[in-house]
Amino acid sequence: MKTEKLVHPFLPVYDENTRVLILGSFPSVKSREAGFYYMNPHNRFFQVLGALLNENLVDASVEEKTKLLLKHRIGLFDVVRSCKIKGSQDASITEVEVNDLAKIIRESRVERIFLNGKLAYKLFLKYFPQYASRATLLPSTSPANASYRLTDLIEKWQVILF
Repeated sequence: MKTEKLVHPFLPVYDENTRVLILGSFPSVKSREAGFYYMNPHNRFFQVLGALLNENLVDASVEEKTKLLLKHRIGLFDVVRSCKIKGSQDASITEVEVNDLAKIIRESRVERIFLNGKLAYKLFLKYFPQYASRATLLPSTSPANASYRLTDLIEKWQVILF
């Protein structure tokens, strides 16, 4: 598996009513192939959000996922706009350029920002210190974070429901 320079392949999910912004680091191989966030079937993101929002996000189409997230005033994006990455490995990310998160915050009502995993949080604090007071680190929903069971993730992620 070689390291490639990639550009984020899809748009953020948000609208003028978005109050919660969830940020990852950079889309996985499976997500890049599918053209949407958290599309690796082993990633527990949509299981966690579905449980918290009482919605079937796992089986929903991309369009339905988008509508349901916006209905609950939740936005999705990633911190990294482009980088060199090996497969889906966050640890391999180098040559980072970041997305224009200030634009999303300006065009919405984002009050809280939740970072899905340590790398997203670290990069967010480095490049967007002006929003640090709104930011909360959450345990990654990635299958690589095997130390957290689904029930543990659901418990930790409840903070998005403020």
